[in-house]
Amino acid sequence: MTDSASPATRAADILSRPIALNGLTVPNRIAMAPMTRQFSPGGVPGEDVRSYYARRAAAGVGLIITEGTYVGHESAGDSDRVPRFHGEEQLAGWERVAADVHAVGGTIVPQLWHIGMVRTAGSPPFADAPAVGPSGIAADGTEGAGRAMTQGDLDDVVGAYAQAAKDAERIGFDGIEVHGAHGYLLDQFLWEGTNRRTDGYGGDLVARTKFAAEIVAAIRGNVSADFPVIFRYSQWKQQAYDARLAETPQELAAILEPLTAAGVDAFHASTRRYWTGEFDGSDLNLAGWTKKLTGKPTLTVGSVGLDGDFIRAFAGEGSRTKGIDDLLDRMEREEFDMVAVGRALLQDPLWAEKVLAGRFDELAPYDAAALKTLS
Repeated sequence: MTDSASPATRAADILSRPIALNGLTVPNRIAMAPMTRQFSPGGVPGEDVRSYYARRAAAGVGLIITEGTYVGHESAGDSDRVPRFHGEEQLAGWERVAADVHAVGGTIVPQLWHIGMVRTAGSPPFADAPAVGPSGIAADGTEGAGRAMTQGDLDDVVGAYAQAAKDAERIGFDGIEVHGAHGYLLDQFLWEGTNRRTDGYGGDLVARTKFAAEIVAAIRGNVSADFPVIFRYSQWKQQAYDARLAETPQELAAILEPLTAAGVDAFHASTRRYWTGEFDGSDLNLAGWTKKLTGKPTLTVGSVGLDGDFIRAFAGEGSRTKGIDDLLDRMEREEFDMVAVGRALLQDPLWAEKVLAGRFDELAPYDAAALKTLS
């Protein structure tokens, strides 16, 4: 890339390149990050959800990662408006979503989700289902809000993820993403703050990966060999922004290696700000370290296109637009392979189209209040 390349040419050259994730070729390097919207009454994605995703795919998003979808376990969620990835009507709705995205040239994967101890007792869609987690302990240390999972519980959840992945391939999705981030069930096993088990699923870093690795292996065994499996993880939790799974690259490698061996094809490393170095002495972000340690393709995410992090934005402070020169520099160095865009793309369905065409002056600042009228 020459220094004289215009911003428009540079963005197009770097972001327009196709990339292979196992057997899937994504047409460019832009992904839509998963964002919960609760627009699916009864857990069924309808016509508005179809148009929401298809509109962004038509405007240049190479890979759509859907909002989190509950797997087929009664304790998986706590809202009847969040889509589910089980049930005849729910899967029929998702089949139509995938078809619409494909019709405009995009690719799409569902994010498979279980919230674990985040569940509030008595909430829908299955009011009698208990909150479950590795030790029955909430992220803030509260005990008694749920119960520790038995081996039967663990087996049931592994089976639910494997069935959801099989269904995703059957109804036409291009791969799946496992939600292992942000303090939800799989992350509750990965983090020592919520995993105090004394059996094979608790203890050191490697033992705490056992449950997530079993889920990945079960998925891998239930889908075609070339069907992509993406794993999303984070250091931070929604209940503890400063929490960390790993303090050093060596500790991070101990977590990632079992997941890679189990069959992860790509990692989606979630951070609050993509431009922040993960460990002292290096400016590599979490996705950069993940790629360096595993050799797998990685997606970065975290306030892309915004001048501040999403925590402040969701608190209503708003954000100005931020240039993407640093993002392009990092992609040009192959620090990571794809960029997942969240709120900027939620705000502006044409974000990818504008960026790829160099129309940066048309990008609108994020406005949480205005999102109530957007689709």
